[in-house]
Amino acid sequence: MLNVPVVNKSANPLPAYQTVAAAGLDLMANIEIPIELNSLERKLIPTGLFIELPLGHEAQIRPRSGLALKKGITVLNSPGTIDADYRGEIQVLIINLSPEKVTIAPGERIAQMIVSKHETIAWQPVEQLSDTQRGSGGYGSTGI
Repeated sequence: MLNVPVVNKSANPLPAYQTVAAAGLDLMANIEIPIELNSLERKLIPTGLFIELPLGHEAQIRPRSGLALKKGITVLNSPGTIDADYRGEIQVLIINLSPEKVTIAPGERIAQMIVSKHETIAWQPVEQLSDTQRGSGGYGSTGI
């Protein structure tokens, strides 16, 4: 278990895993009144949370599948990355991809956050890369 210092300035409880095997913690909208989003409109939604991740870790902000299916809401810069040296409020950039206006309610679960380790690389300049079966084949090169 990774201990992460958190300041909660929201009216909501701390994010929690919804099941024992869940990878993501649900983030809730820290708003006083409902927010309406027109079709294709985007807004930055505050969570009231501030975290201090250990070095070598990041938090990714991802869409919630149920919200995407039921309301057409997704996270616009998905996944959004929170670096270990960021100390500002976690905010979620959401967009309404449905044809109808949707409402985000105070305390509504709007996204999920996954905390994971990451590597820091050191570049090794070379003249040529090793050969593989795929080679330089890009988009669609392995079939549909």
